[in-house]
Amino acid sequence: MSGKHSGLRIGTRGSVLALWQANDVAEKIRRLPGAPPVEFVRIRTEGDRITDKPLSEVLGKAFFTKEIEQALLDGSVDLAVHSLKDLATQMPPGLSLGAVLKREDPRDILIARSGRSLDGLPKGSSVGTSSLRRRALIARWRPELKLVDLRGNVPTRIEKLDSGDFDAIVLAAAGVKRLGLEARISAYLPTEHVLPAVAQGAIAIQFRKGDQPTLDWIRPLDDPTSHRAVIAERALLRRLEGGCQIPVGALATVQGNELRLSAIVCSLDGRRSVEGTRVGSLDRGDDLGRSLAEELLELGAAEILAAIRRTEGKAS
Repeated sequence: MSGKHSGLRIGTRGSVLALWQANDVAEKIRRLPGAPPVEFVRIRTEGDRITDKPLSEVLGKAFFTKEIEQALLDGSVDLAVHSLKDLATQMPPGLSLGAVLKREDPRDILIARSGRSLDGLPKGSSVGTSSLRRRALIARWRPELKLVDLRGNVPTRIEKLDSGDFDAIVLAAAGVKRLGLEARISAYLPTEHVLPAVAQGAIAIQFRKGDQPTLDWIRPLDDPTSHRAVIAERALLRRLEGGCQIPVGALATVQGNELRLSAIVCSLDGRRSVEGTRVGSLDRGDDLGRSLAEELLELGAAEILAAIRRTEGKAS
């Protein structure tokens, strides 16, 4: 490794899952020859503080990342570990994505008290989720279910299910698996019905541009296949989002020397949706994401998104 470094300070949220992710990165760094000491700096974010209302009702973005990014910018930490799906597609000037770890299963899962799949839940069953995307896509698939807002970390959400607050909850497979709770999974939601969030299942390592010594330690952790896939997904979302939270699902997979990107934009009630798939060069993920976004906008996604923004404007 080039450059001398007295130690690496990792900025992370304090949730059980965030600390698992930070520990995973730290252990991978420690296994590198001549690795520096690694320490954690826990940072409380806006998303951690706001627990009394859905994040979809809060103006702005980067609820779980901006305080950590500020610590990175002001030099309080050397690198930041995030769930990549939480990271805004437009990063603050001065910060860059140094590595994307090998992606875990990107799908959503259902945990039901009855142990049933989503298809098997009776009409009127209450399903907890905080995600606009999950709510819209589940409403599209099973409009007769009752979708209820659910906040909190993974263990808290499962506790609420077990206490009878919901008949079922929807979570990301990656977080459930990382916390050793895979046995609780009732069913995986098929991607033909529920495409995952952009970059779901991927862990990102962010650093300050120009900090070559830190980059030297995190670059070996990068998984090129996962990185290429999420570049395409994030390019699509960057073109679509326009500053608001929107129900978009996307998944890119590497097939030989090509990327296959599928995406959907859905109205909040699940009644209108536009979807598409494109295949492109492995090294042109940005172009692939943007071109599929343009196709979706032309097919009707622009009208769906405009209606969502009008709704947001009335609510704010």
